[in-house]
Amino acid sequence: MKTLFLALALFLTVSISAQETTEFKKQTVEFIGLTGATSAFDDAISQIGAMVPEANKAAFKKEANGTLDKLYEQLADIYMEEFTQDEIQELVAFYKTDLGKKLASKQSLLTQKGMILGQSWGMEVGQIAQKYTN
Repeated sequence: MKTLFLALALFLTVSISAQETTEFKKQTVEFIGLTGATSAFDDAISQIGAMVPEANKAAFKKEANGTLDKLYEQLADIYMEEFTQDEIQELVAFYKTDLGKKLASKQSLLTQKGMILGQSWGMEVGQIAQKYTN
């Protein structure tokens, strides 16, 4: 009887934990969508698909789009390692605000501008390093 009770308690604990993890992952995937990352991946598929012949484009898009759910799940795992469920809930709430929506809509542009700035800065620091190596 004691063994049965322990087994039942263990089963319920694992079941509740799995439900919480599933909800956590669902919220995290929602967060990823709200950040604008999903549209960035859609854009990437379109850009990569530009080299696919028109006759094969529909099949390419269907297969490429089929990889997205797995990608979002894997991204969610990364975020779930770094953020608690409460933090993800707060981030979701933020990205649903006007400011959060604005940030999401500007994120791609900000990343591009930041990369250009970073490259320029890297060249500047490289020149400084060259000055001290001679």
